[in-house]
Amino acid sequence: MEKNKDCMYCMEDERRDNLMIEVAQLEVSTVFLFKEQTYKGRCNVVYKDHVKELFQLTAEELSAFMRDVQKVAAAMDQAFGPDKLNYGAYGDKLHHLHMHIVPKYADQKDWGSTFQMNPGDTYLTDEEYIEMIAQIKKHL
Repeated sequence: MEKNKDCMYCMEDERRDNLMIEVAQLEVSTVFLFKEQTYKGRCNVVYKDHVKELFQLTAEELSAFMRDVQKVAAAMDQAFGPDKLNYGAYGDKLHHLHMHIVPKYADQKDWGSTFQMNPGDTYLTDEEYIEMIAQIKKHL
């Protein structure tokens, strides 16, 4: 596995752990639950290797990554029942392939517009995170 010493995903360090909690290892990625939960269930699917762009993957790697994204999205839909799931592949400053999966709810924040990266509004108790992770894992 290729690693980059400046990357929080490769280094698996406190920068990453301050933002998210590991949920599960998948075929070619790891799924994390964001600690900031303005969008109930928001997760991040992080590719196993330090790859900057989707086009750098082989067809087989891309297919495997998208299967992981699909699997997490289906689990989140079953666990939390959002009205829509939003997907985001960003990384202007962090060049490690990952896909945000953001449940959106018709009567809640930012419905009908783009989700905010880190609103900083909603944090949960340890018990609530444990319950959310259990719900996701139940459907993975």
